[in-house]
Amino acid sequence: MTEKELWNDFITKNKMEDCEYEAWAFGAEPDLLARLAASGEKTATASAYPLYEIENEPLPKAGEYSVILDSKGEAVCVVQTKRVSIVSFQEVPAEHAYKEGEGDKSLDYWRNVHEEFFTACLEEAGLQFTADMKVVCEEFEVVYK
Repeated sequence: MTEKELWNDFITKNKMEDCEYEAWAFGAEPDLLARLAASGEKTATASAYPLYEIENEPLPKAGEYSVILDSKGEAVCVVQTKRVSIVSFQEVPAEHAYKEGEGDKSLDYWRNVHEEFFTACLEEAGLQFTADMKVVCEEFEVVYK
């Protein structure tokens, strides 16, 4: 199903007027993470704040909707952002790591995987990862699948 088809189903079923939404895939392992989000096991994500700055992208905000895509660009579910916080990488709490639903859900696992991922993303942009880099921590809930 395309993002537009899923979005139109969502707003029709919920008797909503059309509003803005973003469509995106998780950066690492988009198929696995989309499945975890759709199942409700993954209720959070994190992104590198410096990339928002250099790409001049607005930060996510509570109340916004997103259509989550898989690696083929197919729509998997609609989520609504519930909470956004910005903290340094080293201050991301264990609770957030658990909500991301990946691996053993521990903070150590989260840090290892995300340091590797953020390092690669930042290098592509000509930036360097540091432990005090700001991270955008976003919590969401599935509102339609």
